[in-house]
Amino acid sequence: MPSCPRCQQRVRDDAVSCPHCGYQLKAFGHPGIPLHRANPEEPLCLTCTYHLDDSCNFPKRPHAQTCTLYQNINEPILTTPPRRKLAPWYRRHPVLVGFLVLLGISLLLALMR
Repeated sequence: MPSCPRCQQRVRDDAVSCPHCGYQLKAFGHPGIPLHRANPEEPLCLTCTYHLDDSCNFPKRPHAQTCTLYQNINEPILTTPPRRKLAPWYRRHPVLVGFLVLLGISLLLALMR
């Protein structure tokens, strides 16, 4: 369990604010949006990937003390591509399946005569 940056008390991972001191821990009151905070000496922008590649459009840039999209330049961005489940052959080739079914029915009807 993480601790509150202000009062150092333990808080739940999904806590929006600290139950002890009321310090806001998540952005916009949503437990899934982390709120990154800078230390008072330097703003977040100095160590943010988006600031360095000039793709940030945050209005408080370059002096932002809080940000929801902050990405530290010293931490690698690890994104795993979504794994695609390979469909069975009969789902990948529905025309062939249809043709084989028609062929089977035709052969069955021909043999019954």
